[in-house]
Formats: sequence, structure tokens, C-alpha cells
Amino acid sequence: MNSRFLPISLALLVGLVVGFFLYPIFVTPADVTGDQPTEAITSIEGEPAVSVLPVVQNRSTLDHVREKGFVRCGVSQGLPGFSNPNDSGNWSGIDVDVCRAVAAAIFGDARKAKFTPLSAKERFTALQSGEIDVLTRNTTWSLTRDTALGLDFVGINYYDGQGFMVRKELGIKSVMELDGAVICTNTGTTTELNVADFFRSNGLTYSIVAFEKSDEVVAAYDAGRCDAFTTDMSGLYSERLKLANMNDHMVLPEVISKEPLGPVVRQGDDQWADIVRWSLFAMIEAEELGVTSDNADDMRGSTNPAIRRLLGVEGAFGQNLGIPNTWAYAIVTQVGNYGQSFERGVGVNTPLGIPRGLNQLWKDGGLQYSPPIR
Repeated sequence: MNSRFLPISLALLVGLVVGFFLYPIFVTPADVTGDQPTEAITSIEGEPAVSVLPVVQNRSTLDHVREKGFVRCGVSQGLPGFSNPNDSGNWSGIDVDVCRAVAAAIFGDARKAKFTPLSAKERFTALQSGEIDVLTRNTTWSLTRDTALGLDFVGINYYDGQGFMVRKELGIKSVMELDGAVICTNTGTTTELNVADFFRSNGLTYSIVAFEKSDEVVAAYDAGRCDAFTTDMSGLYSERLKLANMNDHMVLPEVISKEPLGPVVRQGDDQWADIVRWSLFAMIEAEELGVTSDNADDMRGSTNPAIRRLLGVEGAFGQNLGIPNTWAYAIVTQVGNYGQSFERGVGVNTPLGIPRGLNQLWKDGGLQYSPPIR
């Protein structure tokens, strides 16, 4: 162990038969489609058990959203650059922008978005139960989450990877020097599994101190209860802003995992999934075409067919989604394109100072790419 670290589940048969034949008589459609479905508990390795709710939907999510007059989005409990409220309770960040883009696409008004802060442990249950309409909360897309929880990931708005932060005074320059470390992280995330895989494959030992709320993790790390703090690299830069002396800490260079973060919806409503998916794609397409919140009105006069389709001058692409044909125009003018959102939330001129990296457009060497709107 590295010395620099802390030591730290025949009557009966008749009854069943009778019940089987009488069930259609005494159970009404309202009983079948009510608000109390049977729960099937799915446990993901390294994450809390999550309820998969086989709800029979009476109406589409879009109809429900229109009826109540706003989109309800699940966000973090406060992650600067991604989803964070100011002192007045106004939310901002790149995940918040995705939510506002959906509101703009549906209502023509990005302000018709409301936000529910959720812990990593709460987020999937809140979406499954219908408490929120879409989850836009720095959530990693993985096979198990996409197939076992009754949920669908519909895009990637930030390509990330897991890293580690340590105190500079430890003299640590590489993750390979963390043998015997006590590591702080969140429960209900992929980070614990990634740590286990990485340390085991490299013959290193460690112990985990995990908390449900991000602020609890930060406080424990800042108080010296652990030697290293691990989460997505973007999260490390964001959470470092909350430390008492942020300049006393450094993010190690290694990235130990792939963490594609993006919006999530419930399975079984393809139209809603398409609306959320293409709201994000519209922001990416707008950046590629050079359409911004500042020039979108002028660009409607462009002769470029791709720009004219994006801004609703030509085609009926909104109609195909069940929303106004000016859906993407509303997104760009009120929220901005993907590049504007990135730079405003987490870019090099923000306190986080994160370069685009993998989140550049494909033509600039990154991974962000939108299918054509046509």
C-alpha cells in the first residue's frame, strides 16, 4: 500500500382458475392502464436496483406535454456548465440547453421548460414513473441502461471519459501511482465499475467511499476523507470550482473509460424519442451549416437547400415529427447551435475552460455529427 494514503431473495388451484375466468369481468380498462402498475425490479451491477414499470400508455408524451404546457426535464443537483441554478433559481448549462431546445421545438418558446434536480440514484426511477418527460442529466449511455430499464438513449451531447483529481501536495502525476488510495465517488453511477475494472486490470488496490449526492462527494474529498475524487473528466473540472482552494488540486491526465453523455426517454413512444433526438441534431446541424442565434433570420434567405430545410423555409419536416415546421428555427434563435451552447456552458472562456476535443464537429476532427435533415 502506498504510504501517502489513508489506511482507510386443491382450493388454491380452484381459486386461481376462477380468478382467471372472472378477471376480464371485474377488471376495467382503467385498472389496466392506471397509475399503479406492477413493478419489476432490475438490479444493474454496481448500481442501485431500479424499477422497470410496464405502464400501458393511454396517450403520447407529446400530448401530455402540450396539455400541461411545458416540458419537465430531470437535471443534476447542480453541476456547473451542465445543469446548474444561479442565485435566482435560473438554470443554465449544456444539458439545460437540450431541454430548452425540446421546449422551443414543441411550443416555439424555450422558456416552457421546467427542471427537476435529481441524484444519480433517483434519475432513472423519475423517468420511468413519469415524474419527468426527459432526462437531460450528464448520463452515460451503456448497453444495460439502454436495454434493461425500459429507457432509450436518443443522442450524445457530450463525449466524456472518467478521470481522477488529487491534491497537488501528494506529488501524484499518474493514475498508476494511486495504489492503496481511498477514492471518493457517487453511488448509482458507472464510475465504481470503471474503477474496479481499471484497478484490477493494473494490479492496484483501493477502497471506495461513495455518496448519493454530488455535494457530499465534494465535501468529503475537500475534507480529506479520501485521497482522490473520480467522476467524468468534465465533472472534475466542474466540481473543482466548489473546493475551498481549487488551485491546490489537479486533474490527472489519464482517461480510463468512455462516457458518452446524452438525453434519455422512456421506451415505447417513438415520436417523443424522435423529437428529443432531432432537437439535439438540429443544434449540431446548425453549427455545421454556420447558422447561429444571431444570423438565423438572415440565413432564412439563403439559397443553400440544407439551410432552408433546417430553418423551415422548405419541406415539412416538423410535420413529420408532429410539431411546427419552424421547430429548428425556434431552437437556433432561442437556444443557439451546438457550438454556442458548448462555449457558453463549458468552453475555454468559462471557469471550466474545457476545449472542444472530441466534441468538435466531425469535419473539425471531433465526433459530433448530425444525420441530414431532408
